[in-house]
Amino acid sequence: MAFQDNPVPAVRYLAVTFDCPDPAELARFYSAALGLPVIRSADGFALVGQEGSPGLGFYRVADYQRPTWPDSSVPKQAHLDLGVDDLDAAQGRLVALGAVAADTQPMPGRRRVLLDPAGHPFCITL
Repeated sequence: MAFQDNPVPAVRYLAVTFDCPDPAELARFYSAALGLPVIRSADGFALVGQEGSPGLGFYRVADYQRPTWPDSSVPKQAHLDLGVDDLDAAQGRLVALGAVAADTQPMPGRRRVLLDPAGHPFCITL
């Protein structure tokens, strides 16, 4: 795996993102609990943290089911978000390291869903 001809694309840790039924509600909770502002909020996503630093993300899932931990019948639901400057270059690098592109790509021009070598989904985002 040589990247001598091309510079290694930058990959930055952005957030751990939790599935939930109401991103705004969960963001308000963590904002108050941690004393951090809500720095992004849209219909299906919210982010708590400091601008320019990693944060906690909350992503709306329509058929969300609460985790049943410690019973694993409904597992914990979270994934990493990694920031990149070039989606294609970063995806190429991460695939070379062992990731696989997920079959479903809801926003391929802004975000790519990859699976780590153990099958955990994570996102690379512009």
